[in-house]
Amino acid sequence: MKTLVSILAVIITLTSAVRAEEGKLEVAGLSFKFDSPWAAVESSGMFRAGTLQAKVEGVDKPLEAVFYHFPGPGGGGGVEANVQRWLGQFQGTPESKREELDAGGKKITLVTASGTYNDGPPMGAKTPRENYTLLAAIVPTEDSNVFVKLAGPKDVIAKIMDGFKKMVTSPFAK
Repeated sequence: MKTLVSILAVIITLTSAVRAEEGKLEVAGLSFKFDSPWAAVESSGMFRAGTLQAKVEGVDKPLEAVFYHFPGPGGGGGVEANVQRWLGQFQGTPESKREELDAGGKKITLVTASGTYNDGPPMGAKTPRENYTLLAAIVPTEDSNVFVKLAGPKDVIAKIMDGFKKMVTSPFAK
C-alpha cells in the first residue's frame, strides 16, 4: 500500500507541471503571481503541487500556502465536499464565510474559517491551534481544480488576506 501511495504521489507531481519563477508559481497550467512576503519553496509532502511561504511578524515559523492539484474530471472532489472537509478540520463549528470571487469571468470559491484548528498532516496526529484562521480557495482549471490552503493565527492571516485573494485570482486577471 505504501508503494502505491508513493507511486501515486510521483504521478500527481509530474502531471501537475509545477514551475516557480520569481513572483510566479505555475500549477496545472495556471500562473499564480505573488508579492512579498511570499516566496516559492520546494514542496514537501504528499499531493502538494506547489508551496509558497510567507515570513510574517507574529509567527515563529513561516506560513505556508499549499497548492494541490489532482488531474482529471472530479480530481480532488467537488467544491461542496472540500468546503465541508475544511470546516471539519476545526473543533466544533468554526465561524466561517464562503465567497465567490469573480476573476476574469472565472468563479473562485474562497472559504474563510476561524476557531480552534486541528493542525497537522492529513494522516497524522493533530495539534489544536486556538484563534486560527484557514483561508482556502478552489481555482478552476481546464479539466479540474487547484486547491490552495493557508492556515495561521487569526490576526496574522487578517494582515495577508488581501494578498492571498489577489494571488488566487491572478491567473485570470486582465
